[in-house]
Amino acid sequence: MNTKQVIVMRKDLNQRRGKEVAQGSHASMAFLSRRVASGEPLTDVQREWLASSFRKICVRVNSEQELLDTAAKAGELGVECHVITDSGLTEFHNVPTKTCLALGPDTDERLAPLTDHLQLY
Repeated sequence: MNTKQVIVMRKDLNQRRGKEVAQGSHASMAFLSRRVASGEPLTDVQREWLASSFRKICVRVNSEQELLDTAAKAGELGVECHVITDSGLTEFHNVPTKTCLALGPDTDERLAPLTDHLQLY
């Protein structure tokens, strides 16, 4: 089974590279930390991903609206999605800002309709 996680990053924010890495890391870990905190078990696909390569793909969108549209479509397709909102303390002039999201981990086939049209980051 081919599994991966997709990180969708907002390109329009022109974040510092370190900030992008931190935000993407928050997104990647969100599914796991929330499941651990809630006691909800991992799915078979998530277990497979954790036991294999931790494969991740990073793609980009050009606006908050594109990010939110991707999240909404993920919800419609039943794909786990976590939107990350930065508190704005070090960038974004103290304005909480949606910076990225993580899709999955899930199978390539389930993620393809959400991200195959997006450019690699």
